[in-house]
Amino acid sequence: MKRKIIHVDMDAFFASVEQHDNPEYKGKPVIVGGLSERGVVSTCSYEARKYGIHSAMPMYMAKKLCPHGIFLSVRRKRYEEVSKQIFDILYSITPLVEPVSIDEAYLDVTYIDKNPEIIALEIKKKVKETTGLTISAGVSYNKFLAKLASDWNKPDGFMVITEDMIPDILKPLPVSKVYGIGEKSEQKLKAMGINTIDDLLKLSQESLIEIFGKLGLEIYNRIRGIDERPVETMREIKSIGKEKTLEKDTKDKKLLLHYVKLFSDIISEELVRERLYARTVTVKIKTPDFAVHTKSKTLNKYIRLGEDIYDVAYEIIESLKLDQYIRLIGLSVSNLSAVKYEQLSFLDKRVIKFIKAENVVREINKKMGQEVVKKASELLNEETKQRRD
Repeated sequence: MKRKIIHVDMDAFFASVEQHDNPEYKGKPVIVGGLSERGVVSTCSYEARKYGIHSAMPMYMAKKLCPHGIFLSVRRKRYEEVSKQIFDILYSITPLVEPVSIDEAYLDVTYIDKNPEIIALEIKKKVKETTGLTISAGVSYNKFLAKLASDWNKPDGFMVITEDMIPDILKPLPVSKVYGIGEKSEQKLKAMGINTIDDLLKLSQESLIEIFGKLGLEIYNRIRGIDERPVETMREIKSIGKEKTLEKDTKDKKLLLHYVKLFSDIISEELVRERLYARTVTVKIKTPDFAVHTKSKTLNKYIRLGEDIYDVAYEIIESLKLDQYIRLIGLSVSNLSAVKYEQLSFLDKRVIKFIKAENVVREINKKMGQEVVKKASELLNEETKQRRD
């Protein structure tokens, strides 16, 4: 049975929320992100994109390109609130939803006895009625083509890609449209004179494997309309990290370590929340020319305490030769595991409960001015002592 996959993607999500909440911003270039000169653009409205502004662009460049634009800081709580409304709509249709980000998801509607095109149009209608925002939807028989379809005629787009349209509809598209081909791979292909999917289709399976390694086989199949990836309702967390663009470029390792300490504690909290442990710690730095450098250390044990993460990060930073100034510092952990330390996780909970109980007993006795509450073990010890006496 051919699968029925829908991919939905909100249109310029953060900026669209701002335009909805502030009607005076509609039709104007809205740029959302870090407002300092060292901040970056998170999202911008379609009006702003006409000036060449895009996500991840340094904010100072965006201000030069569109000095009259409306520049706003990120309102994460508000966006999460709207995102929940959208995902509530998606989950009301099927439990087979794969969230990709706060504003993007795949749905597998194979076993719903309804035309997937009608389902996609219903989603668009409900999202508009509930949030006042537009969402683009793509329908096809696999994830690669469904995502391609949702991006076909944004904003407020709708597109269906059927099997009989392949590969002709793909041929004129740039190679960057193929899932798995990033910026570096795109530049590599262009240097070889390969610019479009049509050019890729002329290469043999062996040639693509030679260029991309194992990924070459997936790309070979993908451009022929073959993508067996399932819609995954539980996405595996591969890494957890935090980073910050500094107010001022620096070579001061003490300042870098200050941020790394903060990041270590934040990452530790996330690991505990997700019931995970990590084995690899990575420090990321970005220089003023926007070159990114990373250095990692993989341990022979799993960790998740903030102090343990910091100790590894400290070693890495101390080993760095800072020939250039640093504009961004980041820290992440990967090589995550939960199964191996399931028992340890259980023990952690028992220890936490014990500590909490100890604190409660201490506080009560402190308020009463005397030891009115005792642990069962202490009472047992006293009883045993009395019997001996």
